[in-house]
Amino acid sequence: MSTADLIRRAPKALLHDHLDGGLRPSTVMELASEYGYLDLPSTDADDLRTWFNRGAKRNDLVLYLETFAHTGAVMQHRDAIERVAFECAQDLAADEVVYAEVRFAPELHTEAGLTLDEVVLAVLAGFERGSAGTDLTIYAILDAMRQAARSREIAELAIRHRDAGVVGFDIAGPEAGFPPTRHLDAFQLVMRENFHATIHAGEAFGLPSIWEAVQFCGAERLGHGVRLVDDIEVGPDGDVTLGQLAHYIRDRRIPLEVCPTSNVNTGIAPSVAEHPIGLLRRLRFRVTLNTDNRLMSDTSMSGEMLAVHEAFGWDLADMQWLTVNAVKSAFASFPERIKIIDGLVKPRYAMLMAEQQLGV
Repeated sequence: MSTADLIRRAPKALLHDHLDGGLRPSTVMELASEYGYLDLPSTDADDLRTWFNRGAKRNDLVLYLETFAHTGAVMQHRDAIERVAFECAQDLAADEVVYAEVRFAPELHTEAGLTLDEVVLAVLAGFERGSAGTDLTIYAILDAMRQAARSREIAELAIRHRDAGVVGFDIAGPEAGFPPTRHLDAFQLVMRENFHATIHAGEAFGLPSIWEAVQFCGAERLGHGVRLVDDIEVGPDGDVTLGQLAHYIRDRRIPLEVCPTSNVNTGIAPSVAEHPIGLLRRLRFRVTLNTDNRLMSDTSMSGEMLAVHEAFGWDLADMQWLTVNAVKSAFASFPERIKIIDGLVKPRYAMLMAEQQLGV
């Protein structure tokens, strides 16, 4: 059996995936037609898929984010949002994802009159329908836009829906010029309420963003976090020296939500083979593997796993390590995490490894 087939069948966990970055091209077209959105660059599903991916490959995060104007435009009505969330859960389950936290920014979906709470309820309803009858456990993370001023409001919204399927709070959008401490009030509220926060930090901007996210804002995980390599020195003889921040992140086992294909698209790494995930994995940081935006980057969890297999030769044992890392780092309750690891992840990897050894 081929490695690609084994990877496709392997159980997966996903911590960093954007709802508005994962639509099916056919759904974008159908929703645009239904709601009268006339600005799509193509009315052919295959051409549209290619356009989104080509638009993402411009080696710049701000330009990458421009592609979201179209997906956001067709996600302004309750039925549309619920459909997108339903299909998201269905697509992840079909890719053998057994645990997922999918994030979105409610404030971007209110142009047609929906309230923030209505947006959240539509997404949660879609997740519930889409995951029914599958092995997928799926939760939501609410993003506040870091260039806006609604983070406290979005943090309150996330906390309000914490028992209905929202497990965390985040900030998203352009990183440079919009540091995490600009939203300190929201993060302090999250901490006081014993809630969870992950923060986009160390993607397009460097160590100060990571430092603020962890030391001021209480980030339990880092969205991307790959600029941490700026605090890691690799000598000509291969000896590695970690700076104080890198030491702290590794010692505290703060998870990194790494998204290799997306990072190549935004110019953070020239290729997956040259991506910092190789070094971070070798140094035993708490690395997790993620998709970021499945439509824009034309990827999936199977695709990400195959990419790191081809780039670094990682095998099923490495994939299990990444998957267990992700579930251990999840915002689900501890008993739920243990149940997923011991009941789904480890038994299925053991079965796949046995098949591989037997050459079945």
